[in-house]
Amino acid sequence: MENHLTYELAFEELQQIATAIENETITVDQLAEKVKRAATLIAFCQSRLRSTETEVNKIINQLDKEI
Repeated sequence: MENHLTYELAFEELQQIATAIENETITVDQLAEKVKRAATLIAFCQSRLRSTETEVNKIINQLDKEI
């Protein structure tokens, strides 16, 4: 699934993990696994946001040069 992971899917999964933790629907045994997965998803989302920001800035800079 990691190869097809999108920001939206990662964010949705993060929300599900957060809800499960808040509602106490996961066991103590699952907690560490869920927190580890959440950390991986957060890193993925941060990377995608930085990448998108860089790309958008390049486009804006290119447009500024053309004006």
